[in-house]
Amino acid sequence: MIPAAEQVIGREGETATFLSRCVVTFGLREFGFAPRQLRRSAAHLKCYNRRHIGTRTMSQNQWTAVDEYITQLFVPPDPALDAALRASNEADLPPINVSQTQGKLLYILALSCQARSILEIGTLGGYSTIWLARALPNGGKLITLESDTKHAEIARANIARANLSDAVEVRLGKALETLPQLAAEGFAPFDLVFIDADKQNTPAYFEWSLKLTRRGSLIITDNVVRNGAVIDADSDDANVQGVRRFNAALASESSVTATVIQTVGSKGYDGLAIAIVTGDK
Repeated sequence: MIPAAEQVIGREGETATFLSRCVVTFGLREFGFAPRQLRRSAAHLKCYNRRHIGTRTMSQNQWTAVDEYITQLFVPPDPALDAALRASNEADLPPINVSQTQGKLLYILALSCQARSILEIGTLGGYSTIWLARALPNGGKLITLESDTKHAEIARANIARANLSDAVEVRLGKALETLPQLAAEGFAPFDLVFIDADKQNTPAYFEWSLKLTRRGSLIITDNVVRNGAVIDADSDDANVQGVRRFNAALASESSVTATVIQTVGSKGYDGLAIAIVTGDK
């Protein structure tokens, strides 16, 4: 596990404990630390705390509070989006949809690339689908792939409530089976792809995204930091290892220009990968 943020920048008395724990968890020798340097490193971190952070601690509560502040400013109440969240919760769907501010970011990115065709891999309750579909111009199309029947049913109802059924198609089935079908049916190229499905198969979804896009297309991938666990090469978590393989593939792919951004907020600590296709696969 990654130490909680309050352990990283928390009270001075906890600094040495944090560094010692990092030696066990990550092996700080790889990052230039050795046990005999812990005392000096702890002193440096204490000094940083005094000058830049003081005695305040970052926590999930604070991240959530700031997210709520940003949401109140930039994401006003929306009947269709709010109803989609409510319906998903009432149906006991896992609470792993993007946050409200992240949904707004997807909307902005789709607008910025003037997307007319969007592919979403992983629908859940259709919350992110609605955000993305609203960025489409008249005649635009979004295809979203979902493997779970219940999730697809909830998503279709949420999308219909948002008056987007004509623009959105929910395809039921495993993505690694439906992606080849899209290619065969001639739906490519897509202007934007959003990957937010099972993490073990994210590298394969990325490979298909490259086949189904063009120069100038955006490929956005969620949950690529995994609460910081992504730096643990020895993790026995299949999701972490899937994301690590994806990040490595993204970094080495010559046909895209990409970066990964760490995020904190009401959904915790994670990250988002954003890539623009700049060449041919």
